[in-house]
Amino acid sequence: MEEQKKNQDQADSRPQGRREIAFSELYEWIESAVMAVIFVILLFTFVARTSVVSGSSMIDTLHGGDMLLISRLGFSAEQGDIVVVTKPYEDNKPIIKRVIATEGQRVDIDFVEGVVYVNGEALDEPYTHTPTNKRYDMEFPVTVPQGHVFVMGDNRNGSYDSRATEIGFVDTRYVLGKVYLRIFPLGAAGTVD
Repeated sequence: MEEQKKNQDQADSRPQGRREIAFSELYEWIESAVMAVIFVILLFTFVARTSVVSGSSMIDTLHGGDMLLISRLGFSAEQGDIVVVTKPYEDNKPIIKRVIATEGQRVDIDFVEGVVYVNGEALDEPYTHTPTNKRYDMEFPVTVPQGHVFVMGDNRNGSYDSRATEIGFVDTRYVLGKVYLRIFPLGAAGTVD
């Protein structure tokens, strides 16, 4: 009789035990999902973020629709870096350009020959799509102020950049980060120079 009662008690507790296990597993899945979302938010807020190229100012290096991975973590703008900036013009849309000069450097451009000089030396720019023949309203030579950078697109005659006073010298506080990787399209994925 006692054995029968014990078996009956076990049978009564089985469905409830299964429910507890199911709720426990569901709770673990939800907890894992929430942790993953928090991790991704922290990652894209403090470590890296993505940006999509719009326009043709960086051809041949980058093309419209390219998705880039950028980071500001431990970043200090250096000559030659490709950066994403939010200099407030045209609706605060981010622009992607190459750092030509940093604070204290002197920039001069020979628009006839299409050559950019920094501190009196012609830049070796194999990444440019065209020579620098297009002039905007900035008068040269110029010296980059402290805490700023001078940026230009690689498609020099199809880029609106620091040669125009509307953009001018970009305060480094407006630099969202350096471009490290192209992540889309997959066929062109990899580091960006």
